[in-house]
Amino acid sequence: MNTNVVILGAGAAGLMCAVEAGKRKRSVIILDHASRPGQKILVSGGGRCNFTNLNVNSENYISSNPHFCKSALAGFTPQDFIALLKRHRISYREKENGQMFCEGSSRQIVDMLQKECDSAGVEIRLNCKVEDIAKGERFIVKTNSGVIESESLVIATGGLSYPRLGATDVGHRVASQFGLNIISPRPALVPFTFSRDDRERFAELSGISLKAAVSCGGYEFRGDILFTHIGLSGPAILQASSYWQAGKEIIIDILPDIDSHDLFMSQRQSRVEMKNLLSNHLPRRFSHKWCEFYFQSKPLCQYTDKELFNASRLLNGWQIKPSGTEGYGSAEVTAGGVDTNELSSKTMEARKIPGLYFIGEVVDVTGHLGGYNLHWAWASGNAAGEYS
Repeated sequence: MNTNVVILGAGAAGLMCAVEAGKRKRSVIILDHASRPGQKILVSGGGRCNFTNLNVNSENYISSNPHFCKSALAGFTPQDFIALLKRHRISYREKENGQMFCEGSSRQIVDMLQKECDSAGVEIRLNCKVEDIAKGERFIVKTNSGVIESESLVIATGGLSYPRLGATDVGHRVASQFGLNIISPRPALVPFTFSRDDRERFAELSGISLKAAVSCGGYEFRGDILFTHIGLSGPAILQASSYWQAGKEIIIDILPDIDSHDLFMSQRQSRVEMKNLLSNHLPRRFSHKWCEFYFQSKPLCQYTDKELFNASRLLNGWQIKPSGTEGYGSAEVTAGGVDTNELSSKTMEARKIPGLYFIGEVVDVTGHLGGYNLHWAWASGNAAGEYS
């Protein structure tokens, strides 16, 4: 069978690419091994799909080439996706920090994209396993349901996160097959794990959440952190994880809006106990355990100036060395991937292999938490769809 465009992957990037290519009257076939399209979209945003962020710009993305994403982002903005929602009469709302969610469910986004594909004449083949890819004058894709030849081949297979949804490294393998460089993949937006000693020490804090500022790799992220039974999670931790390197420490300011030394000195003559004072600003169970771990709780007036100084330094600059992360099974996305130096930033086409495109998470472009990664999928898919 012959077609203009074959797209591997019926996720966010693949569906968007198919819609744009189909609008250009290109014949498009999407292949996916899953039984339904858009599986990661369905679980996004707790089932309500954090589909974009109003604050999208290149500074929200991590890549070996920080400028690479600019062209695609300029070509498809958050307002462009919102306009698509309006055409389909899908209600949405803004949460904090520009995060945009469906009022209903993520299913609405998938249904919308399927309708757009239908209108553009796109064929979606599910439960379709790719067995071999070759290139002569055209690309030859051998599947369990037959052989397809195409002028263009778009790889939109995602990364290694969400293995329970069938994530594989097929996109990286295709890139390697055609001689493209791969930036080593790693889990990103992922919880940290404690060392054995810290796991035992902090086990009783599991379930406690508090506001904090987490610093890692020269970046600081504010938001909730959550103690789990094996480590730390929460939005600020997930953000920091994308910049973390194994063996390095992270620094957590547990009282990010309070100078704890000033707080202590203001109560210097007080008989209020340290754990009770901290309980005015932090969860009570956390405050009591924190004092138990790091310094004996007693009335403020009984501490020396040095003890109060050391306690304040710890609260505003707690240093901890994670033993690792929870891995791809808990990661929101995969960092690394196809080297952006191998691709055109305008079209997403491989420079060495005309007609071969890479889009979405398989590329070495990783967004911050808050709708940025889905927007990269829309933007990169749109770019490739305009040229494939």
